Amino acid sequence: MYPILNIVKVITPAAIAFFIGIAITPLVTHYLYKYKAWKKKGGKVGLDGKPTTVRDQIHAEKDVGTPRMGGIIVWASALITIFGFFALARLLPESSFTKLDFLSRNQTWLPLFTLVAGAFVGFVDDLLEIKGSRDYRAGGMSLRKRLLIVGVISAAVGWWLYMKLEVVSIGIPFLSDLHVGALIVPIFMFVTLCIYAGGIIDGIDGLSGGVFAAMFSSYSAIAFYHNQINLAAFCAMIVGALLAFVWFNIPPARFYMTETGMMGLTLTLATIAFMTDTLGDGIGVSVLPIIAFPLVITVASVVLQIFSKRLRGKKLFRVAPLHHHFEAVGWPSYKVAMRYWVISVIFAFLGLIVALIATPLP
Repeated sequence: MYPILNIVKVITPAAIAFFIGIAITPLVTHYLYKYKAWKKKGGKVGLDGKPTTVRDQIHAEKDVGTPRMGGIIVWASALITIFGFFALARLLPESSFTKLDFLSRNQTWLPLFTLVAGAFVGFVDDLLEIKGSRDYRAGGMSLRKRLLIVGVISAAVGWWLYMKLEVVSIGIPFLSDLHVGALIVPIFMFVTLCIYAGGIIDGIDGLSGGVFAAMFSSYSAIAFYHNQINLAAFCAMIVGALLAFVWFNIPPARFYMTETGMMGLTLTLATIAFMTDTLGDGIGVSVLPIIAFPLVITVASVVLQIFSKRLRGKKLFRVAPLHHHFEAVGWPSYKVAMRYWVISVIFAFLGLIVALIATPLP
């Protein structure tokens, strides 16, 4: 049904990105520890401006002494992989590398842009966090500024989807496409901001890497099913890079992913959801809440906690987001992470099943 070359083209970048990640981690780790790339003071400040007391009792000591910027492993591995194949295809035009090159304008330029843009902004935020910027109590950019930047980037990507790629509708499972016209831009911005908010799942050793690997794996399969081979290869490459990160992030973590990883990954995930939607004659956006269920419950737990404190005068959870609640009630961090991995894989499969049976074979 599918040429074997397409399968090789998808799985090869995953393997290459993984081994590149494994290879560069010792060097990256050396410099992160050499320059003490961690917060100078443990603890966080909640959305209400008050210290997160319960969370800090569990993690404050780890905040100091464990480097940030572990996301470098993810995006550096990905960039070396994709541009490596691109360069080899140009240097050796008669070789098989021309068939393995997956950098293309219609499928991978946009998610590559969001990965790079998000990684850069996140890198700057991490630097400010490390240096203890006065811009925010805990260092780094304020939440408002980060949301503004994500909003600007997502507006640009949404405009590109609408004006350049002519995306004007959203696929609805088992029904006709929902025509939204120019509203695709604010819809994309809203979805992106929601996914970015879910980035707070990066709070336990190994948690975020495994969760995002499951989500990108699902979208790689969706893209492959609809013959978006280059996009499928791009998603698989991200999975390989994430698995390299997880290899070194299994408790005790060697470093944390933080903003330089989370901003790039969340922006890219939202972009890929729209790229695998009507643009590829598939269902990508409607299944995003299923595939990204761990992010959904993470954001929902924070929202419910805020409303509970304001309306009932007491907390709904011991601490929000939800994964820290499980730690607060006695679950070891590794147990929380691994159970989240299991849930992530299950919902990634569920979302994939819906996406595949809701659309005909191309």
